[in-house]
Amino acid sequence: MTTVHDPGALTTPADLSVWPASATEPRPGDLHVGGVPLAEVADRFGTPVYVLDEAEVRDRCRTYRDAFPDADVLYAAKAFLCRAMAHWVAEEGLGLDVCSAGELELAVTTGFPPERIVLHGNAKSPRELDTALRLGVGRIVIDSPAEIARLAAAVGPDGHQKIMVRVVPGISAGGHEKIRTGTGDQKFGLSIADGYAQHAIARILDQPQLELTGLHCHVGSQITSVKPYLVAVRRLVGLMTRLRDQHGLILPELDLGGGHGIAYRPGEEALDLTALARRVRAELAGACATAGLPVPRLLIEPGRAIAGPAGVAVYRVLAVKRTGETVFVAVDGGMSDNPRPALYGVSYAPRLIGRGGTAAPARVTVVGRHCEAGDVLAAGVELPADIRPGDLLAVPVAGAYQLSMASGYNLVGRPPVVAVRAGLARLLVRRESLADIRSRDVGL
Repeated sequence: MTTVHDPGALTTPADLSVWPASATEPRPGDLHVGGVPLAEVADRFGTPVYVLDEAEVRDRCRTYRDAFPDADVLYAAKAFLCRAMAHWVAEEGLGLDVCSAGELELAVTTGFPPERIVLHGNAKSPRELDTALRLGVGRIVIDSPAEIARLAAAVGPDGHQKIMVRVVPGISAGGHEKIRTGTGDQKFGLSIADGYAQHAIARILDQPQLELTGLHCHVGSQITSVKPYLVAVRRLVGLMTRLRDQHGLILPELDLGGGHGIAYRPGEEALDLTALARRVRAELAGACATAGLPVPRLLIEPGRAIAGPAGVAVYRVLAVKRTGETVFVAVDGGMSDNPRPALYGVSYAPRLIGRGGTAAPARVTVVGRHCEAGDVLAAGVELPADIRPGDLLAVPVAGAYQLSMASGYNLVGRPPVVAVRAGLARLLVRRESLADIRSRDVGL
């Protein structure tokens, strides 16, 4: 039975509510994911190591597909992408949202259908646009006026490319100010309020080789309330109505982006996907009926909500020491493989694995190995008081925006990614070695 906690409360050892559905603990400390003991993964592949539950990824893709049967669901590759991830997503019938030529080429060379890919980005380079056109990407999302002429020139007078326009609906939503992207004071999109979006669309309509299929917005990330999406629907349908009245334009698509919030610690709130699907569908139908518009096809772009809960990070403890009133537990990873605590102040719920913790719990701060005071993975969490060097710590909800944002700080190589399923573990992405790092350093 799962124990529900206040978000600020300490996590009981038995609570697996934020772990993959396959997580089991046959004996205290012997935590399995996908039928594989995490301690065994650490011994076999070394630490730090990221473990990705394939069945959890696939189940979450299916959940979205079932919740939005009449919509196009695009996995947001920026959350985490590797060849296997692209393959799983494609097999489950989802499209893909990419933000760079690197993400695009990896997906297409893995066999992902390019027509099911949407290319985003607030500053796409000419090379990225050329790559998208060469590979036959399904949609390119215009983010600034400069991209209109640049893309039209790249397509050429006899070419054709489907596009969308990212608009800013003037909505503040998200778990942290740095991930709120629906307001007019950030770098993404074209504002509805000041008329920039309408002006850009008028320019696009003068480019016959660019086919405008719809509007796109992304109001923020780690959103746990349905309301911002409903407000966005109303404002975007309002813009679609004005475009019909001014240009006779009927847009067949509406992309509401992603940003769907998940729980990182037991008891935290997550976005209710069933409620989101039901209420967005009703809001869109009602707004279009009032405006006399046909209901556009909906697109959504979940990333974190698919990859995040499917991943687990495993670290080995290197040192334990007391400084003043704080007990620091230092591990062999940190902000180079997970910068989110330093960037956004997020909280995780690590737990001891590999042995049963028999000592009374103590409040500790889990820190990384890097030369930064802000390299803190989890502050004020409860772990057994006898935690010691050599122990293993596992951190759930590690599948999104950790390795995808990893850096080369202190020249510490990025960890490997290991897939688990049905009792088997296999390497997806190998550990970045010192030889890899040296090979890029070609000057002297």
